[in-house]
Amino acid sequence: MGSLSVFGLSLAFRPIALDEEPQTKVQLGEKLFFDPILSSDRTISCATCHKPEFAFADTAKFSRGVGGKLTDRNTPSAMNLVGRIHLFWDGRASSLEMQALQPIAAPNEMNLPIAEAVVRLEQHPGYASAFNRLFKQKPSAQTLAEALSAYERTLETGDTPYDRFVNGDDAALSASAQRGRLLFIGKANCANCHAGEDFTADRFKNIGLYDGKTLQDAGRFTVTKDSTQMGHFKVPGLRNVAITPPYMHNGMFKTLRQVLDYYNQPDAVVKGGHNRDLSLSTPLNLNEAELTDLESFLQALTDDRFTAKANVTKP
Repeated sequence: MGSLSVFGLSLAFRPIALDEEPQTKVQLGEKLFFDPILSSDRTISCATCHKPEFAFADTAKFSRGVGGKLTDRNTPSAMNLVGRIHLFWDGRASSLEMQALQPIAAPNEMNLPIAEAVVRLEQHPGYASAFNRLFKQKPSAQTLAEALSAYERTLETGDTPYDRFVNGDDAALSASAQRGRLLFIGKANCANCHAGEDFTADRFKNIGLYDGKTLQDAGRFTVTKDSTQMGHFKVPGLRNVAITPPYMHNGMFKTLRQVLDYYNQPDAVVKGGHNRDLSLSTPLNLNEAELTDLESFLQALTDDRFTAKANVTKP
């Protein structure tokens, strides 16, 4: 069975055996992440939708929860979230601890009330022992959230061609990817929203994928009830983006090129989007060569451990 490694921490597809005693809070969270005990019918785990081999995202438009129910939105990557101040597409959680429990309780995901999850852990000799040893108390909603978030905080990546390039290796990026980088921060203006180390400004934007008809998810508005945020969604980070299709909150774009085509000519793809951000008010008018270069740069944000597995073009 293959495995990955991040900063010396194992990220195997099932990294710690379910009968193995965790020695740290991280290992406990890791074990829980892969254990279907946290779903109502014990058939799915966090890793069912956040697949390690795809940068802890899913390649389905919508993931399937217990009973085959579909999630409301596309499953985002669970990697590179340490610095995030908003989690979920609508930003309803402001910490990994707040985020960790919500999929467990969601009816169309793991469908297990948190109180029942805690009882299961209390009644499980191995978990009860681990919580008592590591947290000095029995399992609780708080300690469950802390364990899961401790593991999620280890899921950071930074070994990409782009990182090597900015650290002084001029040969790390192809000529195409280097041109794409200049487009990203210049003509295409991607860096206006996708800024910082993880390529997100931690803001909410309406890019025109809400029309109140066929595109009905109102995004951030469902949390704030602020009409100015109708159709706004969290700007996702772009690390490993090449291996996390499909894209957008509704998974409407199957490929990176489709995403770029949309930003290049929004009106040609989606008509009637409400309150679209002014930065998309005029077409980018990138030509085919420029679109190829920009895609090459996005490919270069893929951590090396995923490149061969996902057949990502090496920049």
